[in-house]
Amino acid sequence: MSEILNTTNHISPQLLRAFSEKELNALCQELRQRMVEVVSQNGGHLSASLGATELAVGLHKVFNTPTDKLVWDVGHQSYPHKLITERFEQFNTLRKQHGVSGFPKISESEYDAFGTGHSSTSISAALGMAVATHDKQQQFVAVIGDGALTGGMAFEALNHASTLKVNLKIILNDNAMSIDENVGKLNETGNYKAFFEALGLTYFGAVNGNNLEELLPALEQLKNHQCVAVLHVKTTKGFGYQPSENGDKIFWHAPGKFDPATGVEHPNTSVSPPKYQDVFGETMLELAKENPNIVAVTPAMLSGSSLKIMQQKFPERVFDVGIAEQHAVTFSAGMATQGKKVYCHIYSTFLQRGYDQLIHDVAVQNLPIVFCIDRAGFVGEDGATHHGLFDVAYLRCIPNMIVAAPIDEEELRNLLYTAQFVTQPIAIRFPRGKGNRMDWKQPLKKLEIGKADIRQNGKETAILSFGTIGQEAYGIKGITHVNMCFAKPLDEELLHQICKTHAHIITLEEATKIGGFGSAVAEFMAAHHYTNKLTILGVDDQFVEHATPQQQREEAGLTRANLELRITNYEE
Repeated sequence: MSEILNTTNHISPQLLRAFSEKELNALCQELRQRMVEVVSQNGGHLSASLGATELAVGLHKVFNTPTDKLVWDVGHQSYPHKLITERFEQFNTLRKQHGVSGFPKISESEYDAFGTGHSSTSISAALGMAVATHDKQQQFVAVIGDGALTGGMAFEALNHASTLKVNLKIILNDNAMSIDENVGKLNETGNYKAFFEALGLTYFGAVNGNNLEELLPALEQLKNHQCVAVLHVKTTKGFGYQPSENGDKIFWHAPGKFDPATGVEHPNTSVSPPKYQDVFGETMLELAKENPNIVAVTPAMLSGSSLKIMQQKFPERVFDVGIAEQHAVTFSAGMATQGKKVYCHIYSTFLQRGYDQLIHDVAVQNLPIVFCIDRAGFVGEDGATHHGLFDVAYLRCIPNMIVAAPIDEEELRNLLYTAQFVTQPIAIRFPRGKGNRMDWKQPLKKLEIGKADIRQNGKETAILSFGTIGQEAYGIKGITHVNMCFAKPLDEELLHQICKTHAHIITLEEATKIGGFGSAVAEFMAAHHYTNKLTILGVDDQFVEHATPQQQREEAGLTRANLELRITNYEE
């Protein structure tokens, strides 16, 4: 057996199709060891992939990939798929700059049929492929799980698929979790058979997805069925690795570095400031204690938002609506019409999926919802599908919308406090990761909307910063530094003053240049016929791949060193 496992550095679906069931079981253990080994060093989405190992092996054993196409919803389950599709040896580069992506990616492998990173897209994509193919023998498989069936798009696709006669096969990987536990009556009752059969879809299952003896025949049956069919597979997140299988499900969904032998997280002995999400969570509890009208909404991010802090004290005022951003936005709008002050917490990249609702149901009606936009800017190793780089541009163009970003933790608290008094929609964007201040928990104070503040006075060059990236400008000699705080409305009075007294203006933001804060300043200068030299620093017109956040900022030129170089070049 060891001779077969020695070949796994170059494992491919063609090779594993010759394996016996016994050999496949041994291979699954080898794959798990490799996942634990790499993720313990690199971080990543571990428990869902551990649970889907037999499923990935079985699918590549039974289906003729890459001719047959597999679409892995969300991508959290895709590590074993990557390992057995000629990426075993390179897997140690997982989520590193220029290395293997943490999500399926068309440009990375012919076996990655469709790029995924956001949830609930697999059935729509696989259905589109099946309808478009001319090869009637070709199979298309959507693997949906990890909470993705709580997303409305999946239901839309199922409703459409039920009317078509195509070779679409749907695997429901029922593992009970996304990051937090799944929500909704369908998950609560587990009565998926009735649901799928009500749509006229053939249903097989449920089968044990961690048992190849049971799984392989079920996959063969699914493959041989004509037209659209669903196989219900039950897997255990973390299966086969005791610390993950029996440990904290939220931690093991996407752990940081840990000891692979024990599963113990590497200790952080240094005292450091809290994460921005925890500053948000702690502040929300403070505000909720004082204002009984405050409620909070999140689409399946109770832990990621730190709203669990408020939920523990006020469970009836915190709503986890599942992976359903469109619903989250309009649900918030409905509550706002009844006098509730709604703080709707959504990651920047996921708010993109609620854009129509943001305009149609919130902004048009000028409802005073507070959008707390987490993970704004670079998010690091999760890469292009997860960066929060577009929110300034897509929000700034919406009438009635206020767009704000704090420079530090104290200003985030003050913005959250101020927002409860605002009578129109307001978006507050803040980054992933830890802050910089140990003294962040200062008394709350009300800010003036649209008011910037001068942090440092200089002469020739003024740096106008928006958000926490402005900390890169702290202490640069000879410059004026303005913390703008608001991209909409701009502090026009102060901008007039800056344009009249500084020859060189640099705008700084951790967001796309096109349509962003720098564009707003350029529009202001053009409207008032200012001809100062303007340098807009932000993210170019491109998608940014996975790397560390610092590497991403360096590539984008959003560093103190680049600021100083720009100033020096201008002065020379």
